[in-house]
Amino acid sequence: MANPPHGGVLKDLIARDAPRRKELFDEAETLPAIVLTERQLCDLELILNGGFSPLEGFMTQKDYNGVVSNNRLADGNLFSMPITLDITKESIEENGVKPGARIALRDFRDDRNLAIITVEDVYQPDKQKEAKEVFGGDPEHPAVKYLFNQAHDYYVGGKIEAIDRLMHYDYVALRYSPAELRLHFDKLGWSRVVAFQTRNPMHRAHRELTVRAARARQANVLIHPVVGLTKPGDIDHFTRVRVYQALLPRYPNGMAVISLLPLAMRMGGPREAIWHAIIRKNHGATHFIVGRDHAGPGKNSSGVDFYGPYDAQHAVEKYKDELGIEVVPFQQMTYLPDSDEYRPKDEVPAGTRTLDISGTELRKRLRTGAEIPEWFSYPEVVRVLRESNPPRNKQGFTVFLTGYQNSGKDAIARALNVTLNQQGGRSVSLLLGETVRHELSSELGFSRADRDKNIARIAFVAAELTKAGAAVIAAPIAPFEKSRQAAREMVEKHGSFYLVHVATPLEYCERTDKRGIYEKARRGEIKGFTGVDDPYETPVKPHLTVDVETTNVRTAVHQIVLLLEAEGLLDQL
Repeated sequence: MANPPHGGVLKDLIARDAPRRKELFDEAETLPAIVLTERQLCDLELILNGGFSPLEGFMTQKDYNGVVSNNRLADGNLFSMPITLDITKESIEENGVKPGARIALRDFRDDRNLAIITVEDVYQPDKQKEAKEVFGGDPEHPAVKYLFNQAHDYYVGGKIEAIDRLMHYDYVALRYSPAELRLHFDKLGWSRVVAFQTRNPMHRAHRELTVRAARARQANVLIHPVVGLTKPGDIDHFTRVRVYQALLPRYPNGMAVISLLPLAMRMGGPREAIWHAIIRKNHGATHFIVGRDHAGPGKNSSGVDFYGPYDAQHAVEKYKDELGIEVVPFQQMTYLPDSDEYRPKDEVPAGTRTLDISGTELRKRLRTGAEIPEWFSYPEVVRVLRESNPPRNKQGFTVFLTGYQNSGKDAIARALNVTLNQQGGRSVSLLLGETVRHELSSELGFSRADRDKNIARIAFVAAELTKAGAAVIAAPIAPFEKSRQAAREMVEKHGSFYLVHVATPLEYCERTDKRGIYEKARRGEIKGFTGVDDPYETPVKPHLTVDVETTNVRTAVHQIVLLLEAEGLLDQL
């Protein structure tokens, strides 16, 4: 396979296997299939198109062990991130997954077979070692949480034969495979290309940084944003791509291009930076900007950074000769108002007046509608961000009430529903526990698993409504802390979540139960009843605690309204 002068040997499996596509397609229809998750699809796409060269499949145990232990595949090639196909024991047994077996790899979105893997080995990874060696071991790290809470127990290794590329329906013109991007650079006559990795919107400082890097190296700029899976809570890629498109005309004519990268980030700091450099070399870049705390997930719950600010730069520098791509250290830029220019912070004389806006401050200004000055970002960029970030009082939110049966949570929920509807300004949705049980979860019982599934369904509906800008009031019993936390995490991807513990004592709930439900539970006529023969775990950190034995519903609703007003959610324009 011919390779342009941009980067090393490119293993484009789609091009390699194109002559056999019909044969492989027909074979795949006869094979058992593994249906891939979203993250596995991201990995598969970059294996198929050469973005993960020299990989030609998911890692075998030898490759996996070498990468985890010392950043090397079994053949000695540098590679820093485990690229693994995790499956369940049940899937192994159902599909006959064993060495020598050929298994189709299928897209969960449209049931298309994308590739065939010839299984070389099936193995159980040492997840503790993977967590420690690759990500640092902090249990709060998002990749470590994924490893232990979502990734399955067995990994399947083997080479892949390509049937078809993944189908995308968004920004198709901006999606270049490595081979296509290399050819594009040749067509433009670019011989030196500085790649800029980003998963966030870009502002004036980023533009100045990339232009300075390109000019210093007589190069052009590849804006190469990640549009696969990023850090939970990141701005969606649709908004970010619109920002990049708005920013592009601000570059000197012909200096920059945009290409989207369908990468599932692990937020792996130093390891991830090496991985990103390999990926950019495969895409034809000659230089790669490595930022401060590159691909780091920030701080843990104790306020401690997962990685040091320059760990990633040092890691890439260590392998720079082998990587074959020149590292451009990120110099944090700051604005000098007196000269109306951006400069690297380490080049600013002591005593010079500077201005900066942090990411937290920017999000606050977007949320409140406060001014975002033109020295920080371009008006066309701000316009895109404001379209996707409505003022606080137009954003969706969920109030999640939890407590015993007959604790008053339903009465509070109904009264809050009336109060918010009376105020107007947004749609209001009420999800009472019994209503959801009847409409969405009628087939579920009251086992721990079924209760968790019921709360997950409520959380999904609440999250979607919150995303659409609605006020959601949910009032299930929700007796378990883990499922309440999972609900919170799901909703907070799209808006604010407020946990209200209706802490009315069990004795009062039982004494005032006019429906006689507790009495039936005490007689054993109802099994698995919370507070009688099933536990209720007291919320650890509710936003608000109310008790209808000592206060009334009207007061409880007023307390919730005051909480929402203090958060700016009920302010009137």
